[in-house]
Amino acid sequence: MARDQLDDKERRDWLRLIKSEHVGPATFRHLLARYGNAAAALAALPELSTRGGLSRPVRIYPAEAAEADIERAADLGARFIALVEPDYPPLLRHIDAAPALICVLGDAAFLQRAMVSVVGARNASAAGRRLAREFASALGAAGLTVVSGLARGIDTAADEAALETGTVAVVAGGVDVLYPPENADLHHAIAARGAIVSEMTPGAVPRAEHFPRRNRLISGKSLGTLVVEAAMRSGSLITARLALEQNREVFAIPGSPLDPRAEGTNRLLKQGATLVTSPDELIEAVGGLAARAMRFEDAGPGLFEPQLETEFEAADGSHRDIVWGLLGPAPVELDDLIRESSLPARIVNAVVLELEMAGRLERHPGQRVAKLA
Repeated sequence: MARDQLDDKERRDWLRLIKSEHVGPATFRHLLARYGNAAAALAALPELSTRGGLSRPVRIYPAEAAEADIERAADLGARFIALVEPDYPPLLRHIDAAPALICVLGDAAFLQRAMVSVVGARNASAAGRRLAREFASALGAAGLTVVSGLARGIDTAADEAALETGTVAVVAGGVDVLYPPENADLHHAIAARGAIVSEMTPGAVPRAEHFPRRNRLISGKSLGTLVVEAAMRSGSLITARLALEQNREVFAIPGSPLDPRAEGTNRLLKQGATLVTSPDELIEAVGGLAARAMRFEDAGPGLFEPQLETEFEAADGSHRDIVWGLLGPAPVELDDLIRESSLPARIVNAVVLELEMAGRLERHPGQRVAKLA
């Protein structure tokens, strides 16, 4: 797999592209595969969005704003790492919709180590906190890096226990935004002795919709996810679901059926999560996963090898009408769209990209797309 160090202009262009209107991580990859580099993709956005039906100019992130973001990160001692660069977390590179860029405050070397995420209830019990500390401390002693979301409760306990050996906290806002406020000291300690990671730019305030996006990074970096305590409506269960979608292992510690904070973990166990009751059990299981994960890095060509222009032949209005008529609010696989439309794959791919850039379509995991209301 090709891995390049971006120069300053390329890094700025990558940031501009990923922060432009209607460009998400999956769209970013399609644009770079089509145009070869971010500068060419940025130049193509106006025409793509117009062809897709956008009646106003698409909003492209200004170069000055991207440069200011990069400078602000540098002032903090942080930096942006691109998907194709060596310091990018290896397992994260292979998930659906991997971030084009991550902002890292602290020691990026921790991102190359084998990682296990530890998540759980914000209103954790005393027993749950103790278990989180025991497991996190043992994982660190075994040479594994603990990943968490720096949330209250279980995340905090795990981070505190893993500080001595190094921990990675994935946050929903900018790497410089202290959230929750009571974890300010822990945030600073992790930045000094581990790493703070975000796909947001510095200064970004976390909003509700950012937390599920953050959760996919927590599970995506990790060989497996340990859920210590989780209620039935819990962000930790979202992380566990994402881990399964990413073909990662989910571990859970059983809890009392009388405690609502154990309902989620007990449900995970019924659904097939691996039961662990001691750190040694978890460490043994993760050891086998680490050997299997080594094969990730040996598979596949470069992420953004430019494709032949004929593979992205421009579509006409009749092609768009056919594809648009087959789309609905329920996600459909691209292969099904190609088959039902009786159009060449290159035409369907072109239409999908144009509709996406016009804000009329969104991509879903598993090469699926759906019409936006």
